[in-house]
Amino acid sequence: MILAQPSQAHCCDPLIELFNDLFATTENTQLVRGADEPLYLPATEQHPRHRIIFAHGYFASALHEIAHWLVAGPERRLQQDFGYWYRPDGRSAAEQAEFEQVEVKPQALEWILARACGFRFRTSSDNLSGEGGDPEGFRRAVLAQVRRYLQQGLNPRADRLVRALAGRYHQPLPVAADFHLADL
Repeated sequence: MILAQPSQAHCCDPLIELFNDLFATTENTQLVRGADEPLYLPATEQHPRHRIIFAHGYFASALHEIAHWLVAGPERRLQQDFGYWYRPDGRSAAEQAEFEQVEVKPQALEWILARACGFRFRTSSDNLSGEGGDPEGFRRAVLAQVRRYLQQGLNPRADRLVRALAGRYHQPLPVAADFHLADL
């Protein structure tokens, strides 16, 4: 398995095309390159498709935002940013603990997506100027969730995307035994 740093192979255009081919019609959702902050917007009269907008054209940002979409159920996908709270960088220890709890599932899916692309994944606590959380505990929780997902099976949208990404990037399908804490 080759894990790559961002490269020409991991530019966002093929990812956008693949995602939109899979989900624009079936889920009325499209992946869109954005500017500053990532954002999920449900469909409106002006924009008839739901939009997953990722930051700055970064491949990792696209995977992260897709992972949030894969976790969100039908009701959450009708709400801006899936109805989740977000406190910017500078969170207190209690806010950081809550953030990390909410981020375990999407970051586990993000790691699976990244592996299907041959792309390196790192957990993100996203709180550079705030109070520290439990980075080791967070990494362990993400790893445990990856293993649960792969042992119990992904939801149909996630499974469809992982299979398509593995095919596009010529990677084997991710299996639980291939994920290790040392990789983070």
